[in-house]
Amino acid sequence: MTTDFKSIPVIDVGPLVTKGDDLKMGQDPGVREVVKQLDRACRETGFFYVKGHGVPQSLMNEVKDVTHRFFDLPYDEKLKIKLTPSTGYRGYQKMKANITKGVPDLQEAIDYYREVKKGMYGSLGEILEGCNQCLVTDLSRKIMRGIALALGGSADELEGEKGGDPFWVVRLIGYPGKPPANPQFNDIGW
Repeated sequence: MTTDFKSIPVIDVGPLVTKGDDLKMGQDPGVREVVKQLDRACRETGFFYVKGHGVPQSLMNEVKDVTHRFFDLPYDEKLKIKLTPSTGYRGYQKMKANITKGVPDLQEAIDYYREVKKGMYGSLGEILEGCNQCLVTDLSRKIMRGIALALGGSADELEGEKGGDPFWVVRLIGYPGKPPANPQFNDIGW
């Protein structure tokens, strides 16, 4: 995976949203193009933005508004949902709390993960057991189906009996002052 990319890839996942419930979706030319883009993004940057996801703009605006209000709260208020081992590593992280390649991140964040029920992954999953409310479960499943195809498997390769339940992460990020300029700020990061 290269790390010298100039921008975060933006992938229109519309074909996955439309065809994502069809296990033969890999035969669709639009889905195949999305799969190529997912493959490239996962190999070259490790993350990406999605558009064409079908999440209503009104809901995205509401989430952004609530997110801004949360990050504007006093520090003591934000600590009420602090990320800890007892929360399944979900919750608020103050600026510089997260370390990437030995360098503290210059952002605050709230981490959400796929719900992990007690015993779901045996003792290996205990550290991430917990739940949160997130509205992207179906979208996550369809994107994971595209990634499964990108890896050369069947659309459901990473699900159920074959691969277990797909695991996903959503991170809401707050920056001190103004967020960095990004024309895709209305899209969902993955």
